[in-house]
Amino acid sequence: MLKYAAVLLPLVALAACSDADVASANLSKAADQFEINRRVVFYNGITGDYILSVEGLCSLGNADSKGQLTVTCKTGPGAYKKHFLGLSDNVTYFAEQLEAASVSAYHYRVVFKPSVIVPDIDIR
Repeated sequence: MLKYAAVLLPLVALAACSDADVASANLSKAADQFEINRRVVFYNGITGDYILSVEGLCSLGNADSKGQLTVTCKTGPGAYKKHFLGLSDNVTYFAEQLEAASVSAYHYRVVFKPSVIVPDIDIR
């Protein structure tokens, strides 16, 4: 019963969403699947200077602690790099989507990762 609730709850929540909300959620999911080219720029808000720029198929951290941002980028087949960046009262960032992406405003997207659902078991 609990697994049915886990599937139905997002469906009910999406029923109340606008087309823009669904498209935005689908773009975020596509970026988390390394399908969206992004440029993430960190800058000093006091001096106006750029500190760092990260560009490519990058996903922003979804569960980062306050004052921290992780940027994970796919650099090749099965190859990834993860960057840890500190944010402060004068250092902030913006993320830019570099190209238009085709996502549906009428269909939501659910991504299951079997490796997360089924644990990796070592047999000895």
